Amino acid sequence: MSSNIEQPVSLIDLPPLPLAEWQSTYDTLHMWTQMAGKVALQQCPNINHYWGVAFQVTAYGLTTVPMPYGNFTFEIGFDFVDHKLVIATSRGDIRELKLEPQTVAEFYKKFMGALHELGIDVHIYTMPVEFPNPIRFDQDVVHASYDADAVGRFWQILQWSDAVFREFRAGFIGKASPVHFFWGSFDLAVTRFSGRPAPPRPGADAVTAEAYSHEVSSAGFWPGGSGVDGAAYYSYAAPEPPGFSQYKVQPAGPFYHPELHEFLLMYDDVRRSSLPKDHLMQFLQTTYDAAATLGKWDRQALERQVA
Repeated sequence: MSSNIEQPVSLIDLPPLPLAEWQSTYDTLHMWTQMAGKVALQQCPNINHYWGVAFQVTAYGLTTVPMPYGNFTFEIGFDFVDHKLVIATSRGDIRELKLEPQTVAEFYKKFMGALHELGIDVHIYTMPVEFPNPIRFDQDVVHASYDADAVGRFWQILQWSDAVFREFRAGFIGKASPVHFFWGSFDLAVTRFSGRPAPPRPGADAVTAEAYSHEVSSAGFWPGGSGVDGAAYYSYAAPEPPGFSQYKVQPAGPFYHPELHEFLLMYDDVRRSSLPKDHLMQFLQTTYDAAATLGKWDRQALERQVA
């Protein structure tokens, strides 16, 4: 007999994650994840919108998809429970690296060495992307912090947000991305598509042009930065329809950021709410409503109709 008892995703004590307290760790971890992501970029088929190289949330952290190499596959996972990086192959071989304070240059040397020991020789572009004042991985002796407690709290937020995002995604039957983690921008995201192509963006680079080749409503979570002092949930429409920035979204608290061109709901407002899941779901739904209604999406065809 199966049990009907479950732990609602809303019943959780979400931890604080002040940006200033873990910024140095955040920056270092960002560089480490980019190393794994750039390996995926080299090894994985080029799936639309770069979905094939994004990380997936697991029961212990983040992982790449299985990647082909010769006659076997391998994957790279960040274990934020035991704080280690795990490289595992389909041949049963495993290499582990401790996630602990060390320079990006040190970690890069160990990471590439572990791949080589497994018979995997991959050449990656060592310059970080989507990061201010980047330093090549093999030369970066500036970023060297790792606060395991802060990373654990970040991981707890990712787990919870992933579950809420997946529930939100289930209400849409049109084209939608998986819930996945982008190592370039260091955010967890889920994206809905209207089904229509978007007008080309003048001056867009190849990555941006591919990401926004079709009309989207996208939402996600990221630890902050770019003038936003703290972790936040975001939602935007691309292209942005007229009136989007003035649309009344719920609950109380979200605001439109004119430089980022997206609505933001600060993470601290969610975690302090008596019903954090409901708080976040209102934000996700009403910002999507803004994009779909003002953008004249065919909502009857794209959304799951509840009897």
